[in-house]
Amino acid sequence: MQAAESARACPTCGGRMYLRRRQGDHAVAEVCECARDCRRCGGSGFVYETRQETFSVRVGAKSYDVLAPCPCKVLARRVERFGEAAIPGVLANADFDGYTPSNEAQDRAKTAAKQFAFSYRKDNPPKGFVLAGPCGTGKTHLLAAVLSQLVLEGGVQAKYVEISLLYATIRRGFQEGKSGGEIIGPLSEVEVLAIDELGKGRGSPFEMETLDELIARRYNAGRTTLFASNYSLEPARKAVKTAGGYTRSEDLKGQAKDSDLLRDRVGERIYSRLCEMSEFIELPGNTPDHRRTRQEMDPRGAPRAHASGRRPPG
Repeated sequence: MQAAESARACPTCGGRMYLRRRQGDHAVAEVCECARDCRRCGGSGFVYETRQETFSVRVGAKSYDVLAPCPCKVLARRVERFGEAAIPGVLANADFDGYTPSNEAQDRAKTAAKQFAFSYRKDNPPKGFVLAGPCGTGKTHLLAAVLSQLVLEGGVQAKYVEISLLYATIRRGFQEGKSGGEIIGPLSEVEVLAIDELGKGRGSPFEMETLDELIARRYNAGRTTLFASNYSLEPARKAVKTAGGYTRSEDLKGQAKDSDLLRDRVGERIYSRLCEMSEFIELPGNTPDHRRTRQEMDPRGAPRAHASGRRPPG
C-alpha cells in the first residue's frame, strides 16, 4: 500500500500512520497526513482480496475474490476507538519507552505490562493485573501505554475509567433519570477495561455496590480487567479485638475506611475475585514519586505548573 510506504519515511508519525494528542481531558488520535490519501481503495474504504478455501475434498482448493475493508479503513476505526477509550489527555502519548524504572519492582511492572500488551490475543484473552504502589510511580502511565498499544496496534476495544469519576458520573445520571446499570452496562461489555484508583472513596454502600456489580459482571463474562491502586496488596492484618475478644461491626467499618490495604478497602468478595482475575504487581513504599522528584530537582526552585494545570495521574 502506497500510504504505508510513504509512512515509513514520514518524519511526523515515524511510520505509525497516526498521531496522538490531548483534547480536553481525554486523549485522541488522528490519521497522519502521510496516510490520508489511499490509492489502493481510492477512498472507498474497501478492496478486493483473493482467498483460497476448500469446500470439497474432491474438487480441492478454489480461489475467489471477496470485498474486504481496506487497511486505511481499519486504521481509521482504530483511531476512532482510541478516542472512545477515554485515556487521560495528559497521557495521550504515553508509551513503554517513556517509562523509566527507578528500581527492580518498577522494571518488573513495566515488563509485565508490556508483555500483556504485546501478547494479547482476542481469541484467548489473558488474565489482567493489579498494579499497586505509591502515588507518582507511573501506574497510570503503564495503563495508558497498554491501552494505546491494544487499541491502535491491535484493534482491541478498550476503556479507561477512574473509579471516583465513575461514581460521580453515576450520581449525575441519577439526577437525569438514569440507572446505575445503564452506565455500568457498556463498561461491562468492553473487551479490556482499565480501572484506576481502585479502593479510592468513602467506602459507602453505593460505592461498594457499584464496584461489586461492575467487577461481578466482568468476572462472570470472563472479560479482562486491569487495575491500578494506591493501596497495598499485603495480606490483611488481623483485627484488633477488645479485652473480651469481641470486635464490634462499627470498629470493623472504621478499620476498613481508614485502612491502607486494598483488601480492606474493597471487601472480601471483590478481593477474592481480583485474586482470580489478575496478576498482582506491587511497587514498594519507597518507590520515588516522579512528579515530586521532578519538582524538587527544578533548578529554578519555583513550583512548575503542569501543562494541563492538573497533576498527572499516578
